[in-house]
Amino acid sequence: MTAPDEIALTALVEQAREAALGAYAPYSNFRVGAALLTPEGTLTGANVENASYGLGICAERVAIAHAVAGGHREFVALAVACIDAQPGTGLAGLTPCGACRQWFLEFAPDLPVLIARPAAEPARFTAAELLPNGFRLD
Repeated sequence: MTAPDEIALTALVEQAREAALGAYAPYSNFRVGAALLTPEGTLTGANVENASYGLGICAERVAIAHAVAGGHREFVALAVACIDAQPGTGLAGLTPCGACRQWFLEFAPDLPVLIARPAAEPARFTAAELLPNGFRLD
């Protein structure tokens, strides 16, 4: 599949925002959605928290697990959006956690990752840029 155009990437960010509406975030009130574009279509995920904090799962990993469980192994782009982020929230408060970054590297080191920001254009990185020198088994 060829790289998605700007219209497709804009739509992907909107799908991530819509996915965040399904989040279960009663502890942080920080709803996050992710939209993962594959050659076959888009799969989404939302964060799911748990009273035992370590048992929660991020939106990005939900979307990837959804894709992998459905037999998808080729990823084209990923968008992430926190619909509760306040204007002025720095990029560091919006970027995926280290565990999600490691998942990106596992499946697609060159994966374009778009991070929605309040009142600004989405930030763009590759998975490898988000986690340089990430763990790999050769």
